[in-house]
Amino acid sequence: MTKNELTLFSKFNITSADTDMQGRLRLGSLANLLIQAAINSADQLGFGFSGLKEQKLFWVLSRLTVEIYKPLKWYNIAEVETWPKDVERIIYLRDFIVRNQNKEIVAKATSGWLAIDIETKRPKTIDGLHGQLFSKLKDKHALNVSPEKLLPVYDGNEYNYKSTYFDVDLNKHVTASRYIDWMMDTFPVDFHINNYPKLLSINYLKETMPDQTIKVIRKEYSNEFSFEGSNAEHKNAFRGKIIY
Repeated sequence: MTKNELTLFSKFNITSADTDMQGRLRLGSLANLLIQAAINSADQLGFGFSGLKEQKLFWVLSRLTVEIYKPLKWYNIAEVETWPKDVERIIYLRDFIVRNQNKEIVAKATSGWLAIDIETKRPKTIDGLHGQLFSKLKDKHALNVSPEKLLPVYDGNEYNYKSTYFDVDLNKHVTASRYIDWMMDTFPVDFHINNYPKLLSINYLKETMPDQTIKVIRKEYSNEFSFEGSNAEHKNAFRGKIIY
């Protein structure tokens, strides 16, 4: 398979359901576009949901870092370019470039994914050719860094959220974008009206199941906010960072 064949371009219409009260793409919706583009790419290359199921594996997003230069808006058409980039030990790296209908780059992202064993719930490597594909584009970067590994947050304002049926995906745990929604929900309406994120980093540490309560701590450093979410057993579910 050639390097060009490893790169996929997916187009998405930005609908009213994707946007905030200002008509700007919500941060969780932006993450969803990236995740869907990754799913499309993996399916096309043969290591999507069906392909990994044969090895009794499924994909889990582990880390994501996104730089945002301009908000997409309602009625815009987003084009997401994505490719598998490399493997760092057991983390499969994937990059993204997001453009609007005028071909302007509005965001760039890098991500790390784990192939999880269905039975043991432990990370594994992918057997055969599919694993080798992840090194062919290691010199092609959207962001010339690895997805950020975030530090613990020990104190700050506390918020509590309970996961519901519609927060949960096919893998029976809370979806990746819902954690981002929870982080964004810690800000008041006026803050959102006057601000739009410039950077998002998030690490997914432990799955959250239906009806679990997550305590989110938010700590502020000027225009930078750090987050940590933990469940009732005090196990860390995620860490996040948003810069405005």
